[in-house]
Amino acid sequence: MRDSNGRRIRMGINMCLKIVSRCCVAGVGILVCAPLLLLLSGSLADGIEWNRRIQPLLRDSQEYIEWKWIPDYPTLENYKELLFYAPDFLVLFWNSVRMSFCILTGQFLVGVPAAWAFSVYRFKGRGVLFSIYIVLMLLPFQTTMLAKYLVLDGMGLTDSQWAVILPAVFSTVPVFLIYRGFQGIPGELLEAAEMDGAGQWDIFRRIGLPLGESSITAAFVIGFFEVWNMVEEPLAFLKSMPLWPLSLFLSQVGPQQAGRACAASAVTLAVSLFVFGMFRDSLEQGIVASALKM
Repeated sequence: MRDSNGRRIRMGINMCLKIVSRCCVAGVGILVCAPLLLLLSGSLADGIEWNRRIQPLLRDSQEYIEWKWIPDYPTLENYKELLFYAPDFLVLFWNSVRMSFCILTGQFLVGVPAAWAFSVYRFKGRGVLFSIYIVLMLLPFQTTMLAKYLVLDGMGLTDSQWAVILPAVFSTVPVFLIYRGFQGIPGELLEAAEMDGAGQWDIFRRIGLPLGESSITAAFVIGFFEVWNMVEEPLAFLKSMPLWPLSLFLSQVGPQQAGRACAASAVTLAVSLFVFGMFRDSLEQGIVASALKM
């Protein structure tokens, strides 16, 4: 009887702990999703409702701004205006697409072979060079901005999209992540391939790339998020607005265009969610694989 009662008590405690933990997770999820829901709500509100909402801000009064989870009269007018009657938004959108494509392509051509070389080959100064990579990865942009600007200005690349693309191509973060993925390839497999007469290029192409696919995908998904949302680099190196990426569009939107700003933010977020949804499994596998090998 005592064992039975003790078991019931333990089961009750475990059930309570599960309920509490789920409530905590649900509460955190609501806090995280609340700004996104408010953003979508704002993008569906028309100009009249927005003017009524932000009147305290325009009058510079001490009243609170009104906000509703569901607009009084939902409309897609903000999206229509943004996508069909705002050429400046489309120019900046395609600038982001172009820059993201060029940067990720360059990182694949530079970062993947570099990670493979660090992982497979043993050469003099390898440890020191890789330590420098890690140090550079930890440095914030503010500490290297002046040096990058001087180099790019000397090359005549300032105020061009190449000023943003080229430094990002040689980013050290993808090399580090992909390197950890390549570290999981058994050395015996590479030795067996060499004994069978496979060349270095064949080993890299037929063994390295397929087995390191999850880490490569994770590195480029993370790189896409970073590139798609970059702000400091374009502000520092690009002076002409037609060259700006989409992440700088909101700086040109005033209080009278709040609905348009919410719609632009929703479109920008939708692209990131689409990429995350497509590569979610590979991203999780790559992050877990990299963490296990650290």
